[in-house]
Amino acid sequence: MEWLVYIGAIISTVGLVGIIWTIFNVISARRAKLDDAELRARMSRILPVNIGALFLSVIGLMMVVVGVVLS
Repeated sequence: MEWLVYIGAIISTVGLVGIIWTIFNVISARRAKLDDAELRARMSRILPVNIGALFLSVIGLMMVVVGVVLS
């Protein structure tokens, strides 16, 4: 089940990259000094990416654990 560990690590890394991307986008949005409506609009576009990245990260880590247990 080594392949499950490697695939899980790749998926988890993609999720981590997505989380880092959302962090940088939120920081840049807050530094842009936008008004409340524009900031909420930008955050509402970033939120689904953040949730998807968290999902990928969790699924990847679960695959790694399952692969290690089954090896």
